[in-house]
Amino acid sequence: MPKTVVPVILSGGSGQRLWPLSRELYPKQLISLVPEISLLQETAKRLNGGPFADPVIVCNDSHRFIVAEQLRAVDIRAQAIVLEPSRRNTAPAAALAAHFLLRQDPDAVMLLAPSDHVITKPEEFWNAVAVAAKAAEKGKLVTLGINPDRPATGYGYIRKGDGVEGIEGCFAIDRFVEKPDVAAAEKYIAEGNYFWNGGIFLFSAATYIETLEVLRPDMVEACRKAIEDGGNDLEFFRPDEAAFNACPTESIDYAVMENTTSGAVVPVDMGWSDVGSWASLWQIGDKDSDGNVKAGDVVTENVKDSYLRTDGPLLAAIGLENVIVVATGDAVLVGTKDSVEGLKSVVDALKNAGRPETLSHPRVYRPWGWYKTLETGERHQVKHLMVKPGHGISLQAHKHRAEHWTVVAGTARVTRDDEVVTLEIDQSAYIPIGTKHRLENPGPEPLSVIEVQSGNYLGEDDIVRFDDKYGRD
Repeated sequence: MPKTVVPVILSGGSGQRLWPLSRELYPKQLISLVPEISLLQETAKRLNGGPFADPVIVCNDSHRFIVAEQLRAVDIRAQAIVLEPSRRNTAPAAALAAHFLLRQDPDAVMLLAPSDHVITKPEEFWNAVAVAAKAAEKGKLVTLGINPDRPATGYGYIRKGDGVEGIEGCFAIDRFVEKPDVAAAEKYIAEGNYFWNGGIFLFSAATYIETLEVLRPDMVEACRKAIEDGGNDLEFFRPDEAAFNACPTESIDYAVMENTTSGAVVPVDMGWSDVGSWASLWQIGDKDSDGNVKAGDVVTENVKDSYLRTDGPLLAAIGLENVIVVATGDAVLVGTKDSVEGLKSVVDALKNAGRPETLSHPRVYRPWGWYKTLETGERHQVKHLMVKPGHGISLQAHKHRAEHWTVVAGTARVTRDDEVVTLEIDQSAYIPIGTKHRLENPGPEPLSVIEVQSGNYLGEDDIVRFDDKYGRD
């Protein structure tokens, strides 16, 4: 086994099947769904220490500051956070990471892991990684095959072939199977040679690139150029946008694993779930005596085998069975466990209608903290801003709105053109239209401010930035 394995954690998904909790700007991997920490944080901690080097995170640009902050919160040091200029699926994401690693270590071994999966048996996972790493040293492209516990129709399957010589517990891949119907899935379970494709891979970076050069040379070249022409941006690595956008979109399964003779599978029972639906969260959740999984302020009467969650108001449910009820600050989802499997089409319809509920929550995270919209009128808007200690918004101006800030907790430093003032609790400042201004937190505690906007246009794009410590335009 190599001395170290580099975790490459993929954090580019949007998690539409967990709406309304998961949103485009705050997807499921950034949310605390099962543990107290987010799925991304849980994944990073699982891949920390022992044989693992500092991870490489691949995420999209809009999530970069949240990802960085969440890693800091659990004391995980990433050797790089690589920003995908656009979504191109897993094969290009892996190619970006492989090219990046090969610049530093020609012998790098990488573990490609989604950021939004749950693994409840970490020791079994680590044992499987050790087996897979031995195979990777022999030039194998290895995937972990999940021992199926039911005839699921929502996953692709892998059929194992003969054992890999000299490596106990590792097998050649006989074939990949698309998502089956119930009858086929039941047959696979009975046969015992089929495993779920969990999307976790281990191989040397060099082997992956060499294989991709044969199978998809256009993808290799686009990703190589994207890394070569990219550069650092604060604590992030930003590949060249034009080069990467020329890369075709394809999963690693289709681009590589189904077309190589070097594929191998390590079967493992590691308590795995891809948390791909609300029904799967019910499946893995802690249930009460009536078979219900509850999260938040939930009261039930004669409710059975249901998932009920609220991140906002009291949720009271009566006389229900096999349902999903999820309430956030601005949306409520109600459906049967079977029907919510089709949630993606509902989210797509909402998105096509321009509904903001698919994009973000009322609380919107920024590198300096967050804001929450409290009220919106025809010519006014009220927000709650939280600025982290030592942070501040950009030096900016607005063409169409004025702002009034009132401090409700902490200490604020306010810049208005050439004037700088300090505000304490219950003190306020007025920012006229067109005034250059900045709000900062110089103190050791979070700063809470109520912001009242007024004007004929209140959109978030009415910002002219003059200086920004976070590198935003």
